[in-house]
Amino acid sequence: MALFESYERRIDKINAVLNSYGISSLEEARKITEDKGLDIYSQVKKIQPICFENACWAYIVGVAIAIKKGCTRAADAAAAIGEGLQAFCIPGSVADQRKVGLGHGNLGKMLLEEETECFCFLAGHESFAAAEGAIGIAEKANKVRQKPLRVILNGLGKDAAQIISRINGFTYVETEMDYYTGEVKEVFRKSYSNGLRAKVNCYGANDVTEGVAIMHKEGVDVSITGNSTNPTRFQHPVAGTYKKECIERGKKYFSVASGGGTGRTLHPDNMAAGPASYGMTDTMGRMHSDAQFAGSSSVPAHVEMMGLIGMGNNPMVGATVACAVAVEEAMKNG
Repeated sequence: MALFESYERRIDKINAVLNSYGISSLEEARKITEDKGLDIYSQVKKIQPICFENACWAYIVGVAIAIKKGCTRAADAAAAIGEGLQAFCIPGSVADQRKVGLGHGNLGKMLLEEETECFCFLAGHESFAAAEGAIGIAEKANKVRQKPLRVILNGLGKDAAQIISRINGFTYVETEMDYYTGEVKEVFRKSYSNGLRAKVNCYGANDVTEGVAIMHKEGVDVSITGNSTNPTRFQHPVAGTYKKECIERGKKYFSVASGGGTGRTLHPDNMAAGPASYGMTDTMGRMHSDAQFAGSSSVPAHVEMMGLIGMGNNPMVGATVACAVAVEEAMKNG
């Protein structure tokens, strides 16, 4: 039986990458990780138990590359893990063309770098799963960071933001946009829990202008767009406009376009724009993003269909950060 899904379509590319690092086979890659006391297979399965076999092996390859490269910092290990994920992308697929594997590695790297202070889920406010993922990611990243990573949600609709804050135990921050001066000010704040969850600030904007102002207020360094609700009406325009303004101010901002609309059409019922909206999220993502994902934030089979691996994009971000942190810890222990 094949070691993992679509083995024949992937193995030549994987072997070429392994060989370029002086690794002869997948088995040797696994041994390299085990010799450092790492059980990457179990670690990945623990993050998303329904992930495919190829996801576990992709991370084994990525971690073996990180060890071979002598990465001692989690941030550098994350970028190397991205090379492993890219090796698993089926040639000619959307994931291969958009360099989604490398994108995942680079996002992990950014989340682990000290200069990244604020990570934003730029959502249509559908993102319960995204928020859950964010907390896990921040916890793991903070193990190797000097300064804890701040996580915020910024989405369309103040009522939605308050409901999501209440359900998840976040801190709801209500803002008011002064369109005369172009300033946004905070008018109300309420935490719906104590502890880690309350550290997540959740904002609701009335429109793109306010959304961009919220990004500046929090000094967002890295964001990821949600793609299932309001993508062409809110998230992508906010990311694109904020990107332009950051460039003008000389600020570094890393934008990730999430995978829902990448390489496929979007359901017109979501869009109120009929067939004209088809492919628009993909197009807008390509215009502002430093990295694009492909496929569902949570469903392994959908990400697999895009030619990447069988693991949801959100758990994948968690797995990249967790494995990168594990590499740093293992390298410190010799």
